Amino acid sequence: MFKAILLSQQDGRTHAEVTELDDAQLPSGNVTVDVAYSTINYKDGLAITGQGPVVRQWPMVPGIDFAGTVSQSDDPRFSPGQQVLLNGWGVGETHWGGLAQRARVPGDYLIALPEGLSPRAAMGIGTAGYTAMLSVQALQQAGLAPGDGEVLVTGANGGVGSFAVAILARLGYRVAASTGRPQAAQRLRDLGASEIIDRATLSEKGKPLQKERWAGAVDSVGGHTLANICASLRYGGVVTACGLAQSMDLPASVAPFILRGVSLLGIDSVRAARERREAAWQALARTLEQPLIDRIAAREVGLAQAIEAGQDILRGTVQGRVIVDPNR
Repeated sequence: MFKAILLSQQDGRTHAEVTELDDAQLPSGNVTVDVAYSTINYKDGLAITGQGPVVRQWPMVPGIDFAGTVSQSDDPRFSPGQQVLLNGWGVGETHWGGLAQRARVPGDYLIALPEGLSPRAAMGIGTAGYTAMLSVQALQQAGLAPGDGEVLVTGANGGVGSFAVAILARLGYRVAASTGRPQAAQRLRDLGASEIIDRATLSEKGKPLQKERWAGAVDSVGGHTLANICASLRYGGVVTACGLAQSMDLPASVAPFILRGVSLLGIDSVRAARERREAAWQALARTLEQPLIDRIAAREVGLAQAIEAGQDILRGTVQGRVIVDPNR
C-alpha cells in the first residue's frame, strides 16, 4: 500500500483527497519508482481544483513531475536503486503522477538524475526550472548573447520566472524582472535582477509597434503582456513563450515580425526529446548552486498540505516553488 492524492469527479466537481492505494492499482509501465519528492506546479493547481481541463482520465493521481529511486524495472536503461526524475509526458493528466509515494511509468518518460543533484534539489528546480532552462537555451540557440542587451523575464516571482532570472544572471545577462508584487523586489534583486518592472506597464493593450527596448525575453504570462513584449523587442530580438498565466490569447500584430525581424519561440516542456531534457538538466546541475535552489524552493509540504498549496498557486499567493515530500 502507498499514500497518494487521488482526484475524482463527484457531481461534475473535482474532489481531492489523500488516500491509500494498492500497488495493483498502479497504471501500466515498465519502471516502478519510490517517489522521494514531487512539487506543486500551476498545472497541478488546475488539476487539484478542477479549474482547468487538465485531467483527462479519472480517477487521477496528480503531479506532473517527481524524483525518486527505481524499485523495479523491466527497462534495461534503469536498474533498481538508480535515482531518476520525470517531467511532463502527460503524467498527472492521462497517467498517474508524482503526488504519491509510488509511481509506475514507461521508461521512456524517465531520465537519470544528473550527478550533483539530490532528488530534493531536482524537485526544488522541478518542471519550472527545467522550463526556464529550455527557454534560456532557446534564446542562446537563437544567437542571443549576454552583451546584446537587457533580457526581460515576466511572472518573475513564479517558479519559471524565478529560475529564469537566476539562470540568466548567472550566465552574464542583464535581467529586468516583471512582477505585480513590489514587496518582492529585493528578492528578485537577490536572484540577479538588475531592474524591476511593474507588470501593469505590460499587461494592458498597447501599440502594435513600440519603442525598441528588450534584446530578448522569457514570458510565462501570454496575453497582452506577450503582445507588448513582441512590440518592444529590439531589431532581431527573440522572446520565448512558455506559459499563459494572464491569457492564452495573443492579441498581437505582425508588425514587429516583418519590420524588425523579431522571433517568437514556443517552449514545450511536456514532450521535449530526451536529448533536450538531458541537456537542460545537465545545464541546471552546472548552473544552480544548492543555496539558490533552497532560496527559490523554500516551502516544503506533505501530501495533505499539497492540496491547499494547489489552491494557493492559483490564487497567486505562492512565491517561488513548493516541494512536496509524500513520505512526511
